[in-house]
Amino acid sequence: RVARGGNGGWGNARFATSLNQKPDRANPGQAGEKLSLRLELKLIADVGLVGLPNAGKSTLISRVSAATPRVANYPFTTLNPHPGIVELSGFRRFVMMDIPGLIEGASDGHGLGHQFLRHVERTRVLVHMVDMAPLDDHSCVDAYRTIRAELEQYSPKLATTPNLVVLTKSDLVSDAAEVERAFTEETGVRCRSLSAATGTGLDELMEALWALLEETAREN
Repeated sequence: RVARGGNGGWGNARFATSLNQKPDRANPGQAGEKLSLRLELKLIADVGLVGLPNAGKSTLISRVSAATPRVANYPFTTLNPHPGIVELSGFRRFVMMDIPGLIEGASDGHGLGHQFLRHVERTRVLVHMVDMAPLDDHSCVDAYRTIRAELEQYSPKLATTPNLVVLTKSDLVSDAAEVERAFTEETGVRCRSLSAATGTGLDELMEALWALLEETAREN
């Protein structure tokens, strides 16, 4: 209960008697509590996709669910969170959400993604998506560390949220395995690669996410 309602009062029927069946007496109601509230919607999903703009989040969710986010080859294509239901064999399903791309300083209000970081707080598992073939001078490691730092600064809870690191667009590099190895060697974080465009690695990632979701459910 946010605010208590008022007393409705008594109408004239409350005062009727056998001798006075139509009394002209009535009690007015009493005012209830009045509050001015600002409500914040936080969408709930099992898996949240986070990463720099144009990291392949929208392409991924469009391939593994019926969600239809806008996909284009330029940053900030996604302007709103897009949830989608991922269905696996054996009647298994989970909700995945595409979060608009984050940039450095997002936790302080820069860019578009800061408006949607609150949604990431209500996801059970995060997928850090890192472009293996960026168009600018950001390396995979730099991109991962940028997003990781923004999540940690925004909410301590996000720093401990179970997560997987995924290197995307493996079809655009000559040796994805070498990029994975170099990334893990420099960060100490295990990762996997995929190509949403060709479908390489998608099934394996969905199964890994399901396993991680079940693991978190047991722990909670």
